Amino acid sequence: MDFPQPLERGTLVSRYKRFFADVVMDDGREITAHCPNPGAMLGLNTPGLPAWLSKSDDPKRKLAHTLELVEADGGLVGINTLHPNRIAAEALAADAIPELTGYATHRREVRYGENSRVDFLLEHPDRPPCWLEIKNCHLRRAGTLAEFPDCVAARSLKHLRELSAMVRAGERAVMLFVIQRTDCDAFSACAELDPAYARGLDDAAAAGVEVLAYRCVITPRQVTLADRVSWTGANLATAA
Repeated sequence: MDFPQPLERGTLVSRYKRFFADVVMDDGREITAHCPNPGAMLGLNTPGLPAWLSKSDDPKRKLAHTLELVEADGGLVGINTLHPNRIAAEALAADAIPELTGYATHRREVRYGENSRVDFLLEHPDRPPCWLEIKNCHLRRAGTLAEFPDCVAARSLKHLRELSAMVRAGERAVMLFVIQRTDCDAFSACAELDPAYARGLDDAAAAGVEVLAYRCVITPRQVTLADRVSWTGANLATAA
């Protein structure tokens, strides 16, 4: 996924009210940018972190700039939760996800479950359909372990249950975590921050939902899916 133009660099001053971020650009401009991330952004909202912004020329936008990346722990981290679907779409089109090749069509936002829309429905005349949900992951608290979620994620838990229902109906279901970091080589649900989701992911996997986690290559010009990392079940004993 290419950014339309190279991102501009600055320093994060404050992220507030979930969707706003104040940034001082390297040239001295003070900018309020849109923050496209409803989560807690733990470790990624600290004042003083280097930040990269995109700019839109759309005159209808209230905020021209969007916070796209921050630098934490020596590497770039993508915080835009809208990008993983685009990243996944490009990877699917390029057959860059070996576990998800061989489908004739990739339809987006297909209705399923209880008033939900699946991110992708992969179809082929000779095989069962594959229901694919995508989640953005940018939390790393220790070592090289990526974790999701970074706050309570009730809606995401609902998606796990709906994927499990697809498996029970005889179809294929996959949960893909797009890790917008370059410093992780393993993934786990964060049982400490959301034990219900962690338990739900383990239950979904036991029901036959396939769990995939892929990290990204990130630069101020593009974000692309790289390679798969290992997934481990949650340590629910420590989250009780």
